[in-house]
Amino acid sequence: MTRETRRYHLAHRPEGRPSRDAFDLRTVELPDPGPGEALVRAQFLSVDPYMRDRMRAGESYSEPWAVGDPLRGGVVGEVVASNGAGVEPGQTVVGNLPWAEHSLADGGDLTPVDTGELPRSTALSVLGMPGRTAYFGVREVAQPRAGDTGVVSGAAGAVGSVAGQLATLQGAEVIGIAGSQRKVDWLTDELGFAAGIDYKTDHVGDRLDELTDGVDAYFDNVGGPITDAVFDRLAVDSTVAVCGQIALYNDEQTPMGPRKLGKLIETRASVEGFFIRDFPPRFRAATTHLGELAADRGLAYRETVTEGLANAPDAFLGLFDGENVGKQLVELDRE
Repeated sequence: MTRETRRYHLAHRPEGRPSRDAFDLRTVELPDPGPGEALVRAQFLSVDPYMRDRMRAGESYSEPWAVGDPLRGGVVGEVVASNGAGVEPGQTVVGNLPWAEHSLADGGDLTPVDTGELPRSTALSVLGMPGRTAYFGVREVAQPRAGDTGVVSGAAGAVGSVAGQLATLQGAEVIGIAGSQRKVDWLTDELGFAAGIDYKTDHVGDRLDELTDGVDAYFDNVGGPITDAVFDRLAVDSTVAVCGQIALYNDEQTPMGPRKLGKLIETRASVEGFFIRDFPPRFRAATTHLGELAADRGLAYRETVTEGLANAPDAFLGLFDGENVGKQLVELDRE
């Protein structure tokens, strides 16, 4: 028998900043699970900046969606039915699934959720892709040492907030750059950042000059003018971990560059882009460590939760205004 469900599809390729009309909410019919498949009822949807890059036709580190394709992202949900998928009805799972009330998924694409005493939503935040991205970006790429000055852009987001705390735990003095005084206060008062910069009201370069003689490790989530300001202040033998470029995702043409590579000659700095898909064999160890830190309150996190599938586009568009603090999620259970 079939089941009706609501699902978002890409209506058209947006030019510049997307608007709500890029999101087409359709009612579709799903058949019973085929061999090796499970039917999953979504409880939480992950809302992530990289999804904007998948809306364009050009090259990206993720395959672009075709117009008419379902929008996809991290989903935590409950297994409703299973046909030899290796998961059982009633089990909570996480996977990369369509933005929909219900989805069919291959059992190999689903992972049972075990968040211990933490809410199941954390499988999409501090214990999920954002937390692991911060974990490997700090430990494997930026590698701040005790006494270093670290800088994190997008520091009040899902990845940046965890990255800054992990760097602090390694002994670095971390400066977080965020988009409001409320966010800066959260970084310094609750997360243990040494200082914060509100890029909307402060001159980033001038504030960096006041706070440090040089940046030893930079975790870059945004690109654009903020990263230009940090590059001008890199210290000798510094490291840069390039994680995201949200300042550029809505640009139809990439700004002229690179402009700041000459600074790398002077500082002998290392700049490395990284991708979370490089580390799957170590996901479990990272998640376990993050879970222990969060359970012991050595690692704080925050989730901004929007209720209802109908409001998912607004949650996504709000990312580009910095409306979220921590991880942006959409909850369907309370719709």
